[in-house]
Amino acid sequence: MTSSNTLRKVQVVSPVPADIDIANSVEPIHISQIAQDLNLTPNHYDLYGKYKAKVLLSVLDELQESKDGYYVVVGGITPTPLGEGKSTTTVGLCQALGAYLDKKVVTCVRQPSQGPTFGIKGGAAGGGYSQVIPMDEFNLHLTGDIHAITAANNLLAAAIDTRIFHESTQSDKALFNRLCPPNKEGKRSFSDVMFKRLKNLGISKTNPDDLTPEEISKFARLDIDPASITWRRVMDINDRFLRKITIGQGPDEKGKVRETAFDISVASEIMAVLALTTSLADMRERLGKMVIGNSKSGDPVTADDLGVGGALTVLMKDAINPTLMQTLEGTPVLVHAGPFANIAHGNSSIVADKIALKLVGPGGYVVTEAGFGADIGTEKFMNIKCRYSGLKPQCAIIVATIRALKMHGGGPAVVAGKPLDHAYLTENVALVEAGCVNLARHISNTKAYGVNVVVAINKFSTDTDAELSAVRNASLAAGAYDAVISSHHAHGGRGAVDLGIAVQKACENVAQPLKFLYPLDVGIKEKIEAIAKSYGASGVEYSEQAEKQIEMYTKQGFSGLPICMAKTQYSFSDNAAAKGAPSGFTLPIRDVRASIGAGFIYPLVGTMSTMPGLPTRPCFYDIDIDTTTGKVIGLS
Repeated sequence: MTSSNTLRKVQVVSPVPADIDIANSVEPIHISQIAQDLNLTPNHYDLYGKYKAKVLLSVLDELQESKDGYYVVVGGITPTPLGEGKSTTTVGLCQALGAYLDKKVVTCVRQPSQGPTFGIKGGAAGGGYSQVIPMDEFNLHLTGDIHAITAANNLLAAAIDTRIFHESTQSDKALFNRLCPPNKEGKRSFSDVMFKRLKNLGISKTNPDDLTPEEISKFARLDIDPASITWRRVMDINDRFLRKITIGQGPDEKGKVRETAFDISVASEIMAVLALTTSLADMRERLGKMVIGNSKSGDPVTADDLGVGGALTVLMKDAINPTLMQTLEGTPVLVHAGPFANIAHGNSSIVADKIALKLVGPGGYVVTEAGFGADIGTEKFMNIKCRYSGLKPQCAIIVATIRALKMHGGGPAVVAGKPLDHAYLTENVALVEAGCVNLARHISNTKAYGVNVVVAINKFSTDTDAELSAVRNASLAAGAYDAVISSHHAHGGRGAVDLGIAVQKACENVAQPLKFLYPLDVGIKEKIEAIAKSYGASGVEYSEQAEKQIEMYTKQGFSGLPICMAKTQYSFSDNAAAKGAPSGFTLPIRDVRASIGAGFIYPLVGTMSTMPGLPTRPCFYDIDIDTTTGKVIGLS
């Protein structure tokens, strides 16, 4: 149970005010008090101001013998472009469990990118009376993790082009002499990171002077094929004009011009590494193993081959620690990592979940959110995140809205920034029932993992009792453990008490082991096809490029990794306009890429952008600061 000193039941107002106004109306509790209620001492965390703290990984070592609490993952149906409230549901449920149901609870969520915050989506702290606070700090710099990822990513990018440049202008001997210069006594030595490359090359010598000319050439010359480079520079801003650029045009670069692009920082493999790592040592290993491209002979080139793996880890040494925050009602939150959900695996970090499960202990609850619909976020949570963490959820929540179900039932298009069609604001039970085919497929897919499924019906003011009843009936018919109407946006934790009770019962009544969708020891194609089948596809079609990449990754020994599908979040299929539960389609795989350090192969389904663009009227028009109080205004 969380201390009554920190818990508070917020006084709600109707109609619900703007998110930032609600967030600013509540004075956050000093984060040291939130930490104390989790039995954390000042030795367990570093303060970042009054309302944020970094929880140190040493907590895991101290609590390794303690038993875990219940583990709950929140996914959703295939969403509209407006989102269906997964973050809000995650926060509201935790407020209900902690402030109303007397349970020890920790919320584990991703850190939002400031690209969408200033772009079209706005913030990601939840909404209404179910938010993480301080909302402005959560959505902006937080504790600098994304900035650290940006710096590390771009250091590696600089190292790649620098190495190509220097190799093109120097002989093997000159390269070797500069990589292993003699000290004042005239003796040479290898730096620690160089031994990783030597080992991969099958060279066991430890003295640089003992290498033969052939070994010197193999060691010193990476011979990177510029056309094979997959590593891009990143920044945490939506900047469409960086989607394709040319670098190396300066007079000193001696004609080393090549085309490349920027991605948004949260699409960096370093972000995915942060989310999937289990310790500092594991992160060092993963960062060093990241493949940036191939040599001209077809061998993978890694960050450690470039000598930069250790430096990347140094830049990330503080980012590995999760950030402790709080909800509006005083329950604790761990914010950590924020990988893209339709390119990477879209889940917050393993280390945050593991720390939280130990802190809440038996009978407590850890609730974590998986990005986008359950076909993307929950599937990747189960088959990638749980594989690396060794953890098993007892309950999976699927968030549904009447609005999205009407869209899947054949309703008019829902477009961000445009008013909703009349069909979404008036009762139409038949449209809702038709759209429940989407919900039913998500339920059956999620149940197959061996967890109990609870449907959270995120209630809007325009929803009618008949429509809500239709969703509950369809959910139970599809095999859900329970389906509960929740009004946490308007009422905070009080509006999610029924959902909390349902989740508690679901967690207490599951005994099945976790079942993965596919084994790791089958081929890349077999794994892709297992996922495609869960979407409703009857087959998979591979482009010539995809076939070539699959053959290369198999030859390089990477076929045993899990699969992370990069596809639209707006449909089970590759066609964003195909709503409901399409079936019998052929899933086209246009390319296959790899995040070897993070630990997955990612096939590209259709066209996926890794650098969003700003709309005509971005969110930044409304964001400003009250110069009298210093408070942020207009953030949503």
